[in-house]
Amino acid sequence: MLISKNVRIGRIISGTGRYAMFDLLICVVAFFLNEYVVSQYFAFPAVIPTILGTALAFFVGFNNNQSYDRWWEARKIWGAIVNDSRTWARQVIHYTTASESLSEQELLNLRHTAVKRHIAFLYALKKNLRKSDVKEHGRYISPEEFAEVEKAANVHNAILSYQSTFIEDLYQRGAIDGFRFMEMNRMIVNFCDEMGKSERIANTVFPTTYNYYTRSFIWIFIISTTMVTANAIGYWSILFGALVGYVFLTTHSVGQALVNPFEPLPTGVPLDQITRTIEINLLQMLGETDIPEPVQIIDGDYIL
Repeated sequence: MLISKNVRIGRIISGTGRYAMFDLLICVVAFFLNEYVVSQYFAFPAVIPTILGTALAFFVGFNNNQSYDRWWEARKIWGAIVNDSRTWARQVIHYTTASESLSEQELLNLRHTAVKRHIAFLYALKKNLRKSDVKEHGRYISPEEFAEVEKAANVHNAILSYQSTFIEDLYQRGAIDGFRFMEMNRMIVNFCDEMGKSERIANTVFPTTYNYYTRSFIWIFIISTTMVTANAIGYWSILFGALVGYVFLTTHSVGQALVNPFEPLPTGVPLDQITRTIEINLLQMLGETDIPEPVQIIDGDYIL
């Protein structure tokens, strides 16, 4: 996620330089095509870029709105995961009490296991959303549990099942009452909902036709704009067409950068930073001393 309030010139050039040069090349070709071929037969009608530009403005705006909606929904989902994770740890630590069949030491071990298992759930979910091969969740569950959940097609869902078994066991052994059982179970339901919403965004492909046709129409618009203005301002139409095309191409690219919010990109949702923050918070709530460092900002511009 971008955190810098200023946009560096270097970032603009590196992000848009490739298609800016191609944009300029297309305008040069369009100018000479109009100068030596099209103008010999007819004057390119100005109504074409006028109508096409208006339609493109609405089309690009719609695409960008939908892309931002995906990104913002993903960010809200993971904001809710942060809050629910802290609530879950608080419930595990403060709602549970020792009973005749559950000693203080055994309860303390179960608390640590449940909270750390939740951290494993977060890392497993992040791994799935980013299509990663790194199995960071293995650090927070036992080898036996790790072997079992790895057999499942949905690892993070399998970890949640262990949490359900955990609170059921606490209830059966008198460590929590019925009300607290329902509250803790509600947190597990929340995690399941947030997990499903994240998977929906990650697995729903933004229609490729939107991107394909938008880009195609932008190039047609650039060519037609260059040809129309060539009749009035000559060689300057190359620069004019390139500038107009650059604006449309950049605006469209900004929206496309938000289409896949869970990708490890500067514009994506910072899953590394969010999961690490939750990890730190939960370990501190357990009184652990071996606390990992927060995720660092990259180049002073963004955080993953």
